Amino acid sequence: MAEIRLQQVSKRYTGKSGDVDALRPLDLQIADGEFITMLGPSGCGKTTLLSIIVGILPPTTGQVLVDGKDLTRADPRNRDMAMVFQNYALYAAKTVRGNLEFPLRMHGVGTTERRRRVSELAEMLGLTSVMSHYPRQLSGGQQQRVALGRALIRRPELFLMDEPLSNLDAKLRLQMRTEIKRLHREFGITTIYVTHDQSEAMALSDRVVVMNRGTVAQVGTPEAIYRYPADQFVADFVGMPPMNIMPVSLRSAGREVECVTGNGRVAARLRPDALPTEAEGHLGVRPSHVRWTRRPPDAAAPWLPATVRQVDPMGEDTLIYALQEGEPVTIMEREPCSVRPGEEIHVAFPAEAAHLFVGGTRQALASDVTAPAASGALATAPAGTAAGTAGTVAGPPGRPGAGAGQR
Repeated sequence: MAEIRLQQVSKRYTGKSGDVDALRPLDLQIADGEFITMLGPSGCGKTTLLSIIVGILPPTTGQVLVDGKDLTRADPRNRDMAMVFQNYALYAAKTVRGNLEFPLRMHGVGTTERRRRVSELAEMLGLTSVMSHYPRQLSGGQQQRVALGRALIRRPELFLMDEPLSNLDAKLRLQMRTEIKRLHREFGITTIYVTHDQSEAMALSDRVVVMNRGTVAQVGTPEAIYRYPADQFVADFVGMPPMNIMPVSLRSAGREVECVTGNGRVAARLRPDALPTEAEGHLGVRPSHVRWTRRPPDAAAPWLPATVRQVDPMGEDTLIYALQEGEPVTIMEREPCSVRPGEEIHVAFPAEAAHLFVGGTRQALASDVTAPAASGALATAPAGTAAGTAGTVAGPPGRPGAGAGQR
């Protein structure tokens, strides 16, 4: 297995229209045997970073260290790494057995040992019955298992996966996600997984690296990323449905900060560690934490009038889409819901569930109880960008599922 350390790694492209920073200088340490996911939208730099690690792309600056050895300029063939791509890249003229055997042949593994490893891995991956089949005769899930097996069979120090499940349907993606997690437990190979699918990142990872515009926005455990987003981008990108985020004016009230809507109503009263110097901010609350009622029980409490626009039953959950002073508000209701489009309701954003984002970079303002630091070393971002730590975060938003609507 391997420990990976990236030091001030960046990638800049120079063209006729000027320089483009695909990846800005960043540091990241990946522990031996860890499963870490690079998560972010298209163009954020995650695949560029993966390509630098495996040696497909040279970095503009920085070093790639594997177990302390500098591999920054090493040929990909001299890096003990295996990669699985989005398109599987199987050899069409070879059978499943031939595809699985190929890496071992290239490394000079003897016939007896080669057959033993292929047989063991085929049984583990459920491929025994299709060993004589060609890729064109396999389903998408079978092709993906062959691609995984071909990468795993030579037992590399580092296993890299670039959007490996994006070509599969939803049910098969879930099955393969379970399979990948099981294989990681079995082999314990240090794994770097690239995806734009947050559900994959949250389900698979020991830690998640959220990337945005070539920088690291935050690094942490899936729970820390979800509960304590470091900035507004992370809060909006991670979570489905997305976090409710509304612009507010900030008003000091002793140790508290009042978040005031455009109509002068108080949406929430928060108690941050330090009072913000900004006059404006953005208030964020996850849909599962928004409370709603037809008749507010306490007129003095910060209940805001809203109009229901749409109600979507989602099985066990119901999503209520409303407008509050022209701002969209999504509510996730976990009980049978009788509200209808056009109804007037009141919504509340509990202080214990709220996040406050301030400043030009819209960083989260830490509250009285800050999030614990994520285990392991954390990424850092260059000065002036979003901090890559789970420590610069908002306070805990209460237990999952809190905030069911009152009737």
